[in-house]
Amino acid sequence: MRKLFLPKSLDELWEILSKDPDISIYAGGTDFLVKMQKGIINPSSIVCIERIDELKGIREDNDKIWIGACTTHTELLSNHIIKENFPVLLKAIKVLGSPLIRNMGTIGGNICTASPAGDTLPPLYILDAELEICTKDSLSIVAIKDFITGPGKTSLKKGQILKGIFIRKNNNYTIHHYEKVGQRKALSIAIVSMAALLKVSSNGDIEDARLSWGSVAPMVIRSNNVEDFLKGKKFSIETLKALKSIVEKEVSPIDDIRATALYRKLVASNLVLRLIKYEI
Repeated sequence: MRKLFLPKSLDELWEILSKDPDISIYAGGTDFLVKMQKGIINPSSIVCIERIDELKGIREDNDKIWIGACTTHTELLSNHIIKENFPVLLKAIKVLGSPLIRNMGTIGGNICTASPAGDTLPPLYILDAELEICTKDSLSIVAIKDFITGPGKTSLKKGQILKGIFIRKNNNYTIHHYEKVGQRKALSIAIVSMAALLKVSSNGDIEDARLSWGSVAPMVIRSNNVEDFLKGKKFSIETLKALKSIVEKEVSPIDDIRATALYRKLVASNLVLRLIKYEI
């Protein structure tokens, strides 16, 4: 019979892990429990960490915002700190699953699932999110780009958990964009997604640019070539059209049951044209 543990504090969690270091850990379970139901995974014991208060909440920490790993997507959507500082993240969460999924799912779970189609990942990459990894006796910080190592794979080791996410405040961007293309309008898994932050001056010059794509490679793609191309250029449809060929070279999608690699390349490059709706 499978064992289930529901600790209410980190101390309780460390005690459980000390007795069973191979136990499977989950929070909201919107992905983990589905895999169990389908027989993809069959753990002998599991521990749900969503009741641990130390892993929840949102707070300002000097020039950064800390988000607890077990904070739900619904809680993020209603939080004024997130609304004021990270509109691009909110735009992604608004199209993540359904209200029921957002009520259960956590931002830490979305990160640790490490799906190339994860909605929060492209925004977190361009926001340079840093992850707080802890054990009973240690605490470390790792960039999200170094934490996710492949589809469904992270650098987490036995005895480690994702405690929280740090994102530096930055209100200098004039354009905050997230969009995904799926097979339907609601409850869709991204065939391609794109997150973008652009700082455009009053005379139309692109002073800074950050762009990332999901579902077009084993991990989220953020390209220096794309960002360097945009910096210093005029924000115009001509500039965005010129960017398309660079994007197509940077992404490396595959064929699967949802779309072909060629289709994904075309969509990824065409999504940059959507940015013109923000024309200053």
